[in-house]
Amino acid sequence: MNWYLAKVIFKIKGTGSSMTQFDEHLRLIQAEDFESAFRKAKLIGIREEDQFFNDRLEPVKWEFVNVAELLPLQGLTDGLELYSQIHETSEACHYIRAVHSKAAALHHQ
Repeated sequence: MNWYLAKVIFKIKGTGSSMTQFDEHLRLIQAEDFESAFRKAKLIGIREEDQFFNDRLEPVKWEFVNVAELLPLQGLTDGLELYSQIHETSEACHYIRAVHSKAAALHHQ
């Protein structure tokens, strides 16, 4: 088994912000090969989509966008979140298009 570091992107909807927010997670993935690691990272993103109400009782949704990066690593703990960052942008379509472009390039490596 090999270890990979995957950047998994979520779009945050319903935060009340005038800017679109994106949360980037870095996840450790253990898999036989690159393609398996990519599929596993996508499944993590899909499984972790969420909907809830914030403290103002407004609906908030975390929507999986795609896997933007995938790098081979030395072994650690499977599925551990290493890093998370929220991005705000007034051009959500441009950001999502860039994430999908990165995912497509990873898929064809």
